[in-house]
Amino acid sequence: MDLTQIIYASRPFGFDASVLSNLLVDARRCNARDGITGALVCRRDIYLQYLEGSDRAVRNTLERIRRDDRHVELVVHHDAPSHTRLFSDWAMLHDPAHSWTWSEAEVADGALDRALPADFLNVFLGIAQRQ
Repeated sequence: MDLTQIIYASRPFGFDASVLSNLLVDARRCNARDGITGALVCRRDIYLQYLEGSDRAVRNTLERIRRDDRHVELVVHHDAPSHTRLFSDWAMLHDPAHSWTWSEAEVADGALDRALPADFLNVFLGIAQRQ
């Protein structure tokens, strides 16, 4: 089956442990229902999420996330076809920024705007290799 992979970044609105817990519960429930797998790297200044699945399901999920008021300033940084899943066992793997590439200061200084799609993909390739 041909798959689509999308990586986006957004800024959390009202980030705390409760918001994150609810976000993960919602993501895992919806993703399991829709055949989406992926990973979420998060900290108080940013969400970086990798979604994979059928093209239609991934794009519908992205649109649902765009409407979610827990995310602001959502920007897609990688959108490509794929033939295999990186996170086939995870409806939504949570990586609490242990594998983060950019510091808060670098993000605030626009590092994500200067990064290439491959830079974003490499974050998640590293996470997948550790799983």
